Amino acid sequence: MESRDWPKWAVESIEIDAPNPGWHEAGSVEVTRLLDSLRPFGVLEVEHVGSTAIHDLPAKPIIDVMAKIPSFDAVDEIALKLEEDGWHFVPVELDDRSWRRFFIKVEDDRRVAHLHLMLEGETRWDEQRLFRDRLNGSPSLKEEYAELKMRLADQFSDDREAYSKGKESFIRRVLGDGK
Repeated sequence: MESRDWPKWAVESIEIDAPNPGWHEAGSVEVTRLLDSLRPFGVLEVEHVGSTAIHDLPAKPIIDVMAKIPSFDAVDEIALKLEEDGWHFVPVELDDRSWRRFFIKVEDDRRVAHLHLMLEGETRWDEQRLFRDRLNGSPSLKEEYAELKMRLADQFSDDREAYSKGKESFIRRVLGDGK
């Protein structure tokens, strides 16, 4: 399928909003809903991560959550269950990240949340938490990240992959791996 045939939410441009204290409540609500929906599939942990989980940080107004699961065997059943609540499963071959299963929640033709379903033991689980916690604890890192996000959003407003790639060296530095 060509990109012009994709739904609007799949190709929407990157827009960074001013910090919104409501994002934390929205994240808590999403965490609770997902725990209830996914518990039958062995999910016992769901966390609000990403920029909307960092206090006073400008961000895309999309709540990022991650859920830990024992296996991906039931992902088709999970996709059907989550579809009832407006979630869309992004096939692995489109997502191109074999370490997760990715879902996008859509309301009024716009992304409102992302779900990163990860296997127990996935190192990115701890990295996501560590990144969030380090930025919440460091005003200077938060300010630097905000400036980087704004610059990248201006430069790559229609290229989510380039926008994400542009943040990688900063994220690695914050995580302390120095690559």
